[in-house]
Amino acid sequence: MKIKTEEDLSCKEPEVIIRYSQKDKQINRIIDFLQSFDMQIKCAGDNAEQMINILDIYYIESVDKKTFVYLENAVYRTDFRLYQLKNKLQTYGFVQISKSCVLNINALDSIRPLFNSRMEATLKNGEKVNINRNYLNGVKNALGGDKEV
Repeated sequence: MKIKTEEDLSCKEPEVIIRYSQKDKQINRIIDFLQSFDMQIKCAGDNAEQMINILDIYYIESVDKKTFVYLENAVYRTDFRLYQLKNKLQTYGFVQISKSCVLNINALDSIRPLFNSRMEATLKNGEKVNINRNYLNGVKNALGGDKEV
């Protein structure tokens, strides 16, 4: 893949052009990533609402019917339900890894096997989350299907 950048002082906003001979999974992932660049969800911060960019989210977890959004060094609460966020974000690299957790594949650093056919995901910030065996195929598909899990 070649990447070209060009400065144009008359340009009012960035423009991205993707040229390809055949649209495949890689091209679709690039498009999804670019579309997610400015997407945000509303969360509750310190006594105020805060808009969180989805690219900054590491994972989303539901605990006691409350939904929490985990970033590299912060945790926020949101009024969205886990299933709503999963449905909204699945095309942007988010995949369900357990009944109560959705992971941003882009925040993934490594995966290692555990007992009982489960896996442990280490995130870029060093945090670890477990992948339930019932969700392994979803993770494999989110990684491109051709990568070994």
